[in-house]
Amino acid sequence: MRDRPLPVDPQRLRQQFPELTVDDVAAYEEVTRRILGEPSPDRRARLTRDTLARGRQARDQQAAGAALTEAQALDLRYLQAVAKMQASTVRR
Repeated sequence: MRDRPLPVDPQRLRQQFPELTVDDVAAYEEVTRRILGEPSPDRRARLTRDTLARGRQARDQQAAGAALTEAQALDLRYLQAVAKMQASTVRR
């Protein structure tokens, strides 16, 4: 799955969104490859929604002082990366 091309090259993301950290880009790459590995558009959409929902739950758990599992931490990092990319494109 690592050979699967990403919709947007990580280098381009770093240039377009300079606030992205190395961890943000790594989370984007890992989760996006997992999403693209799903066989149907419906399953990809479902996995994306579920990942973002789990990321929000992880954010709330972390804010409450709970430790996160590795999977929860990845979902949170993906959520944070997506938020940074979206915030940069919103016109105010």
